[in-house]
Amino acid sequence: MDLNPIFFTAFASLAIAFALLVVLKKNPVASAFSLVLVFFCFAAMYAMLDAHLLAALQVLVYAGAIMVLFIFVIMLLAADVPSFDLGRSHVGLRIGSGAVSLVLLGLFVWAFRHTESFGAKGTLTAAKIESVGGNTQAISQLMFSDYLLPFELTSVLLLAGIVGAVAIAKRQNPRKEGSGS
Repeated sequence: MDLNPIFFTAFASLAIAFALLVVLKKNPVASAFSLVLVFFCFAAMYAMLDAHLLAALQVLVYAGAIMVLFIFVIMLLAADVPSFDLGRSHVGLRIGSGAVSLVLLGLFVWAFRHTESFGAKGTLTAAKIESVGGNTQAISQLMFSDYLLPFELTSVLLLAGIVGAVAIAKRQNPRKEGSGS
């Protein structure tokens, strides 16, 4: 489980850059493709940690199935036009969102500097993982016992994202009711 700091820095930097593109792109399809690249960067980091199952699941489930579903919904609802133009927004909204962003950034930096540890170290060592049958067995035992609630809440969160995308797309592209067709 040796993670090379140079590769980690490279993939983490790429993930941050593509995550910024997800937020900054005006076209939802381009934004979704940037998110796919973020998922691939995460998969590369998982692979460097010898978590090959997680890397494969990251690519298959998130970069494959979930993003195809999102892109399908975006294109099906013809929502691939920009929905938010910062140039036409109110000046107060721009100043307020910038101030909130700076406060959150400052809070993040403060928490990062005042934290001694980045969480508890796991109890599963390489020998313990081998004794239960490998990474796949260890992950499945943890996911369906200790982490069942977060696993299910993640599916609810993804469903909420899909419903929100459909609601936003339908609101921006209303059907003309008096057209007679």
